[in-house]
Amino acid sequence: MILSIIIPVYNAEKYLRRCLESVFTAVALGQTKVEVILVDNGSSDQSLKIAQDFATTSPLDIRVLHCHTPGAAAVRNYGLSHAKGKYIWFVDADDEISKNSIKLLVKEAEKTNSDIVMMGATRIYGDGHKNYLSAINPASSDYKSRFIRYGAGPWQFIFNRKWWIEHKFAFTEGIIHEDMEMISSLILYTDKFTSIDKPLYIYYQNPDSVLHKTTWDPHYLDIFPALEGLYKRFERAETAEKYHDELEWFFIWNLLIDSAKDFKKFKEGRKGLKKSRKMLKTYFPNWRKNRFLGEKPLKLRIRVRLNYYF
Repeated sequence: MILSIIIPVYNAEKYLRRCLESVFTAVALGQTKVEVILVDNGSSDQSLKIAQDFATTSPLDIRVLHCHTPGAAAVRNYGLSHAKGKYIWFVDADDEISKNSIKLLVKEAEKTNSDIVMMGATRIYGDGHKNYLSAINPASSDYKSRFIRYGAGPWQFIFNRKWWIEHKFAFTEGIIHEDMEMISSLILYTDKFTSIDKPLYIYYQNPDSVLHKTTWDPHYLDIFPALEGLYKRFERAETAEKYHDELEWFFIWNLLIDSAKDFKKFKEGRKGLKKSRKMLKTYFPNWRKNRFLGEKPLKLRIRVRLNYYF
């Protein structure tokens, strides 16, 4: 088995068939042995039926599993524990992969003997407009710095499964932002990194997702244990000082730009703004002097400072 595609499934009936059809096309063109692991997480809609019907009628090697621990982290960990492929790819049920993705990714991984292969992705918003998420160039002298600051989702990579298991990587369960808590630290454990800067993944910014709700969710506060967990990973690898500026910028971006948008939308988010200030004072009291922040446009720098004092 060359590649295991692990797809968490939870109430994704509107999107799952589209995702699986894209996988079917990519597998057919890839001409390599692929298994698809669909892990249902207690869906209450027709997702499980769609998954089972596809597994029954498709020529793909599809397994439908059931994970009773809630959350994407638990589902990904569970799916990985059943994977057999040399490489693993975490694909989200509401997204698609391009028709030539598997062929190109596996070829690149085999040619370079890489532990991590990154790909470019097209991001499609709810109103239909698009932008491109580029892949990091491994030839760049600061590619590890860029990787740490990037904040990519797990779907933007394929990973060598043996390497993953040897380092005992696992998503932290019980929180959202579980990908943020781990992904940026993975580059600390390998020099075998490559990328394909082409749009091999189609990421839909789904308004139904847990990160884009229109009502307050206490899990928005999971940003804090996620960032604490990430920092501890760098401490365990004895690299927190080496990558101080990168981590500082990562905290600034996620607390004062990304999460601040959610906190400011809801009255319950006031506590999040207060916790953001406290976290920055604890970990990075001199964050205003961050070199990556200093490179940003004046408008963004002003917004960051306003969000800090909001």
